[in-house]
Amino acid sequence: MGIERLVVIGGDAAGMSAASQARRRRAEDDLEIVVVERGRFSSYSACGIPYLVSGEVDGPDALIARTPQEHRKRGIDLRLGVEAEGLDLDRREIAVRDLGTGRADRIGFDQLVLATGAVPIRPPLPGIDAPGVYGVQTLEDARALTEWLAPEHRTAVVIGGGYIGIEMAEAMVRKGLRVTVVDRSAHPMSSLDPDMGALVQEAMEGMGIEVVTETEAREIELVDGRASAVLTADGRFPADIVVLGLGVRPATELAREAGLPLGAAGGLHTDLRMRVTADGIWAGGDCVEVLNLVSGRRQHIALGTHANKHGRVIGTNIGGDYATFPGVVGTAVSKVCDLEIGRTGLREKDAAAAGYEFVSATIASTGRAGYYPGARSMKVKMIAERLTGRLLGVQIVGRDGAAKRIDTAAVALTHRMTVEEMTSLDLGYAPPFSPVWDPILVAARKAAQRVAERR
Repeated sequence: MGIERLVVIGGDAAGMSAASQARRRRAEDDLEIVVVERGRFSSYSACGIPYLVSGEVDGPDALIARTPQEHRKRGIDLRLGVEAEGLDLDRREIAVRDLGTGRADRIGFDQLVLATGAVPIRPPLPGIDAPGVYGVQTLEDARALTEWLAPEHRTAVVIGGGYIGIEMAEAMVRKGLRVTVVDRSAHPMSSLDPDMGALVQEAMEGMGIEVVTETEAREIELVDGRASAVLTADGRFPADIVVLGLGVRPATELAREAGLPLGAAGGLHTDLRMRVTADGIWAGGDCVEVLNLVSGRRQHIALGTHANKHGRVIGTNIGGDYATFPGVVGTAVSKVCDLEIGRTGLREKDAAAAGYEFVSATIASTGRAGYYPGARSMKVKMIAERLTGRLLGVQIVGRDGAAKRIDTAAVALTHRMTVEEMTSLDLGYAPPFSPVWDPILVAARKAAQRVAERR
């Protein structure tokens, strides 16, 4: 039997993690590994792009975890600037094109990893492809955006108020621009319940960011062929630069054309081992849908944390060992300037859609003992199943270390704890770090009271 060939489409978190794990377990004379990546960079932190744009991170190299040369030294044939254009499952080969030379080729495979990631949502607006309009999905995007910014630029409009939108709003503020965020939702951060999203909007406006909600961009106005303003039903907003923060969708065109199974959000379906099919087709990262352990439903969540775990599971299995990815609880954190945002589990509307009857409790607390210098407020919202008291979701908005408190709730969700059980958690306490009753415990206690009242 000859050398087996693994082909990976996509050279970022999931793809390179899979390739690296497989290489650790199988030598070059047993497994040949070829990775094709259409971009010029591999193994980088896309989540760090807003901080690269803001200037807080010093150059693209700081976001690269491992260079192409390092991968190649380890026996991984990484081919940058090469795009996969077709997938033939019957012949077990992919069609590729070198974007520099235009040369077409076909690469056969024994095993295939689809790690094609996600692409930014770009609505078909007049002017959206003009100079001065940027998405922020790749390092190439970040470099183009930073090269466009000039000292004479004064205004920026960010279209979309989700994670990418608010992080890029902060980046533009740090660059000294006057920023407007245009969002079609009632409040920014629609991944939160409206009452918590309102707190984010209030804080952003307090930072001087104009937040225009319940409206959509209709057109990018151009002057001399360049972006100059964003037009909406609520008016015209000047923009020397327009940043698209509308989220992403799974990049699964190859998979769809090959007839592989896709979910409602357009992401690939896999089993627990991250297999799409049992004959050596695998997928991971932003191109797949994952199981939400709280709702029991599949959803598309584009996060580097999941992508790296997917890649590790895939590479472990290809390497001859056994690993699974059981699912997620939907944990995410973000910030805009000094405001921190954390969420995990279900929002109220998610809980209702999943069929839960639930109670909610919101509390105000501080991140340190109230008497300790620098103590600042935060709000914690907790959602629990009405009859059992099982924790369903938590949202936190505040400052002074608020966001990472969400990790306690994520562990409680993963282990299906009740809010009553959470009130007895032995969390760390000292005045510089927490009140005697940590905000998570205060929220759990209030939620437990609500559960008892509704029984």
